Amino acid sequence: MSTLNWQRSSYCAQGNSCLHVAADNATGTIHLTESGDPAGAILTTTPDTFRTLLRSLKSPGTTEDAGIAPTPGDGDLVHLRETGDPTTTVTTTQEKWDAFVRGVRAGEFDHFVQVQEDEQS
Repeated sequence: MSTLNWQRSSYCAQGNSCLHVAADNATGTIHLTESGDPAGAILTTTPDTFRTLLRSLKSPGTTEDAGIAPTPGDGDLVHLRETGDPTTTVTTTQEKWDAFVRGVRAGEFDHFVQVQEDEQS
């Protein structure tokens, strides 16, 4: 099993849990988790789905299905599910989701997709 190097957005408050992303080069998958999620859920997706999510967050209002659906929960909670397989749910707060989105828009997670594209070439 490969060791995952998790990254969070620089927009996350210091010391707080946040959404984390990691690439598993052995399986060619991308993982998302919330370090403060008591269930410890890890959403596993393809590089194509993650790339589409990044594009959709960078261009709000796009009609392209991101493949990962953030949906409101109780209070300020946000649930992330892969639309093709909604069995795994990562739960975060609106504040942490907003920090992740700011990181996406700043290009902080682009290298996860770039690494995957380089390996496929």
